[in-house]
Amino acid sequence: MAVPTNDSAVRARLRRLGEPITLFGEREMERRDRLRALMVRLEADGQFDRLLRVQEDEQGAPGDDDDMEQIQYPFFTEGTNQLLQARVDIAMYSLPRAKARVDRAKRRLADLDEDPEAEADLVVKQAGDFVLECSEIGDDRPLTGCSFSRDASMLATSSWSGILKVWSMPQITKIATLKGHTERATDVAFSPVDNCLATASADKTAKLWNSDGSLLMSFDGHLDRLARVAFHPSGKYLGTASFDKTWRLWDINTGTELLLQEGHSRSVYGVSFHPDGSLAASCGLDANARVWDLRSGRLYCTLIGHVKPVLGVGFSPNGHLVATASEDNFCRIWDLRTRQMLYSIPAHKSLISHVKFEPQEGYYLATSSYDTKAALWSTRDYKPIKCLAGHESKVTSLDISGDGQQIVTVSHDRTIKIWSCRGTARDNEMELD
Repeated sequence: MAVPTNDSAVRARLRRLGEPITLFGEREMERRDRLRALMVRLEADGQFDRLLRVQEDEQGAPGDDDDMEQIQYPFFTEGTNQLLQARVDIAMYSLPRAKARVDRAKRRLADLDEDPEAEADLVVKQAGDFVLECSEIGDDRPLTGCSFSRDASMLATSSWSGILKVWSMPQITKIATLKGHTERATDVAFSPVDNCLATASADKTAKLWNSDGSLLMSFDGHLDRLARVAFHPSGKYLGTASFDKTWRLWDINTGTELLLQEGHSRSVYGVSFHPDGSLAASCGLDANARVWDLRSGRLYCTLIGHVKPVLGVGFSPNGHLVATASEDNFCRIWDLRTRQMLYSIPAHKSLISHVKFEPQEGYYLATSSYDTKAALWSTRDYKPIKCLAGHESKVTSLDISGDGQQIVTVSHDRTIKIWSCRGTARDNEMELD
């Protein structure tokens, strides 16, 4: 029995047969199999004449074929010369870094003196020693974002008041106040190459600042409020996620919008960049995360598995793992090599607001949740390492210092909490002695 192969034709035939054109979570091949089973059942029930009439209706409606042909065409947007140059620049930046990462992994594997398993055991054991070091009131309104500077000497926080604050570490002493947004600030991120920082706001803008509080640039273009913001590893580009269903890439030197990336069916909530700089990941309220190749502009893969909005996405330093955090209380781990889900962690009792891998080797990952807690998980077996409990309200964001020795969490209880690894501190003291 002949069954259409074109998905649009499959949907059209299901509609004419009075069946749902799609079911929740159904893919193209599953939809075609459902149509085949339906046609077989109709023939077995003696309703083959009805089936023939449906087929004749399809053949006698040339306009439908024209419409289906139009649907098959992909959607392209012509890029600018600035975007072309940016893609070339990103390729030239990412390829040597990818080669160095792979060479290092091969060298560690071949070196008999290297013991990655023992190193992972040590890091995981030290992660179990994280304790609350200090707590500070960050603002009069709930806090929404936090970010360490590259050397962890400074910390930036964002708040519903629209005010951003920069703090010196480890005493958490305020050194600058950034005022410029007219609505609540939703996120903040330090540059990976200097002490500049970017902020996102519900006023539909992102802004670039010096750490002393001076405004460098404003990025205008989004049609709805912004959610998260992230720097490209090169420090030359900025990614912003917005409720206008797009994420955008900006040149921080000129303030030019290089890329307006569509693809999500609902609001985009998070954006993150691969440590090599070659890929970008976006996540949104459509319950999906998407991985994009910045060098070619093509969609690399769609990470489908969550049943509620995806609120956070992050790459592992090893280059092939991605973690997603969702409103369904699960953190899912994906392998970019196979484009498949590796593991699903039932991490919290409420939605997970943020996720991040340990930045050196990715031996553990951290999640924050509206259940008032943050948690650490081993990436070897995805078992819990430590629960960071101390906030009195929803934990909205977290960050890990570059050396992995400190974790910061911020919450709707308006407090900043710094968690430190006592084991690592003791080791450092012994080395100094």
